[in-house]
Amino acid sequence: MPHTTAAPDSALPASLRLPSPGRTASPAPFRAARARRPAAADAPRLAVTGSTLVIARTAQAPARRRKAPGPYARLFALPGTRAFTAGNLLARLPMGMFAVSAIMMIAGQRGSYALAGAVTATGLGATALVAPWTARMVDRYGQARVAVPATLVAVLGSLALVACVRTGAPAWTLFASYAATATTPNIGGMSRARWTHLLKDSPAAHHTAMSFEQAADELCFMLGPVVAALLCSAVFPEAGTLAGAVLLLAGMLLFTAQRATEPPASPAVRASSPLRALRPLLLLFLPLGAVFGAMEVASIAYLDGHGLGAAVGPILALQAAGSCAAGLLYGTRRPLDLRVCLAATAAAMSLPWAAAAADSVALTGLALLLAGMSTAPTMVTAMSRIHAAVPRERLNEGMTLAVTATLAGIAAGSATAGTLIDRFGTTVPYALPAAAAATALLLSTTLRRR
Repeated sequence: MPHTTAAPDSALPASLRLPSPGRTASPAPFRAARARRPAAADAPRLAVTGSTLVIARTAQAPARRRKAPGPYARLFALPGTRAFTAGNLLARLPMGMFAVSAIMMIAGQRGSYALAGAVTATGLGATALVAPWTARMVDRYGQARVAVPATLVAVLGSLALVACVRTGAPAWTLFASYAATATTPNIGGMSRARWTHLLKDSPAAHHTAMSFEQAADELCFMLGPVVAALLCSAVFPEAGTLAGAVLLLAGMLLFTAQRATEPPASPAVRASSPLRALRPLLLLFLPLGAVFGAMEVASIAYLDGHGLGAAVGPILALQAAGSCAAGLLYGTRRPLDLRVCLAATAAAMSLPWAAAAADSVALTGLALLLAGMSTAPTMVTAMSRIHAAVPRERLNEGMTLAVTATLAGIAAGSATAGTLIDRFGTTVPYALPAAAAATALLLSTTLRRR
């Protein structure tokens, strides 16, 4: 074995010699260079093997740059936001289930779609009257104190409806039971109020949160009818209503349990309803609702007229999917002017009309997807006007009024589209959503001038 010895100090170059104990301090340039030398992991190592001096340097791999988190990752990094969002989504899904479940249950057991439609219409009218009052109580006394008992009343109404249908109770009991579900709190409004409370000093993050909420609306109203129809047809007719009631109660309990993110109650506020201040804006939500109602009825009639009644659900889901995707993307971009959004919606709503005129089902499905992509940015931007016009302590009530106006527009659009279908066939009604969007654009221009 060869004998390895360290080379004497004199054998090393001057630049590598170590100072002896009696030697003076190194000159300033050397001290400066030594001060700038790399960390110990990068410093040279000296070793002598035989008569050969080996200078080895261990290079430290450069640290990988971490990719900056996206706007949604930053949003849900806030404490408590994931928990209340999970409860929010659970409680919001039944909003798209109850009407379809009630129609399938009542029509299946009583054999009358007219009765089923009248019962659900009564529930919608009761919601328009009761929901703003419930929202006002939520703002005044807090989400947990009001939303939980209001949800219990709504769940009991759903259970009573199931019992009345199963036992063959008189028809008036169906109306009374379904009307009781009008106490269901506006879970979307309460979730938006939480984001507004948490992000009051961050407008960009607030815009992202509002875009997420609109996408969640579209997702739940896309999945809700599909889940309801599957349960009612594959399990038993009452399964959709029962599942919706369980999800609503469980989601609301989880949502309201997150007290750290709940906005403070405003019991001292005795101001009048924000209806007067919001009246011009609410006029804008009426034609926007008509866009949704007319498009749905026109699409159902068009597809049924082409013998594709079974494809109504998936094709209508294209519109909701496009809106959901556009809403999430819009949350990562700067908000646009409302007139720009409405102009894009008016243009996009003419696409299904053109596709139906060309008598192409495939083009109509694609046009519905593109038309849906224009609606979420418009609704997010329009809802931001509500946020700006309503005091923070009345925010939930203001948003509920906007939702109520949208529902009224949906009902009017559906009824008008049905009349046009009976008179002119299945192509002309597609002009109604484009006309409604153009009306909203004209109203927004008038509001801006005012």
